[in-house]
Amino acid sequence: MKTLYLDVEHEYNFDLYGMVSPCKEYKLAWALNRLLDIHLIKKQDIYYDLTGKNQLVIANYLYSSEFSTVRLFRNRALGFNTLKKPFLLPDMKEYDYILQVTGALQQLYPQELIKKLQRISLIQYVKQFDPLTLKFKENLLL
Repeated sequence: MKTLYLDVEHEYNFDLYGMVSPCKEYKLAWALNRLLDIHLIKKQDIYYDLTGKNQLVIANYLYSSEFSTVRLFRNRALGFNTLKKPFLLPDMKEYDYILQVTGALQQLYPQELIKKLQRISLIQYVKQFDPLTLKFKENLLL
């Protein structure tokens, strides 16, 4: 019998930024709201069921308008976790937060957005990433 395989290609048409910040996610969301004139809202945490009884719980903030979408994720899992890699994106484990930008806000030049983000005193470091280079990029598809 002939075996058929389903080959699915996803589009990663968003800009991705890693941010180092020691603050709580709600404080960072508030600062981003003021800086970018958006309204990030706390959404239900994202649950990834992994092998065994392990579960990865990620904090999730969302701003969505007719023209753009901005998501703020906490990279490290919430609560007590026994996983070896308790990160949304283990290839970016040095970064505390992930900012995903789609739509009109992408029209800002990445360097211009990085300069804006660096104005927030809560953010120590920002770097843009190409989602296609990440091993666990599927975790960003919601």
